[in-house]
Amino acid sequence: TVGHKKGGVGKSTLAVNLAAEAARLGRDALLVDADSGIGTATRWIADRAEDPALTPISHTQQTGNVRAALLDFGTRYGVVIVDVAGRDSAELRTALTASDLLLIPTQPSQADLDAMSPLLHTVREARDFNPHLRTLAVLTRASTHVFSRAARDAIEYLGDLDGLAVAQTLVHERTAYQAGLSLGRGVVEMEDRKARAEIQLLAQELGL
Repeated sequence: TVGHKKGGVGKSTLAVNLAAEAARLGRDALLVDADSGIGTATRWIADRAEDPALTPISHTQQTGNVRAALLDFGTRYGVVIVDVAGRDSAELRTALTASDLLLIPTQPSQADLDAMSPLLHTVREARDFNPHLRTLAVLTRASTHVFSRAARDAIEYLGDLDGLAVAQTLVHERTAYQAGLSLGRGVVEMEDRKARAEIQLLAQELGL
């Protein structure tokens, strides 16, 4: 599950790009749009379907209590990637009871970091039902400016939170990510080598 209790952190961007990388690797992947409001992943899939050159990716929409559906999908697909809304929701809470991993995108901003503690409280509640749930925070929309300390400071902050692992991969602010969302493409299917490398490295960390 790719989730956070705050919007605008890049959840859908990571979800669709990881799905595209899973498809590139030949994994039998399912992208689950569990955002009952915006539905970015569903629109991305629709745009993707218009380009016959792109590898099709299985997709479904699920809302409300998604636990039973996710457990079922887990028996039928090699990898299931769930995109939930950027808020506390039934979809987020029930997805955590059926997921192996919560991937937490967060920008290196104080507002994003402040939202981490209540999210981790929800994770602890979910572990009553799913004791093997892991968490991994990943810095998104990081500055490409060589002298920016924001990402490094954020990583130090996240590293001090109890029980939270932090991805080695940084996802930077790059135009390729926004372009890919409107084209139904992952950056691994585009020409930006740096963006492509970020998603591939993150996928390796996740064991895709």
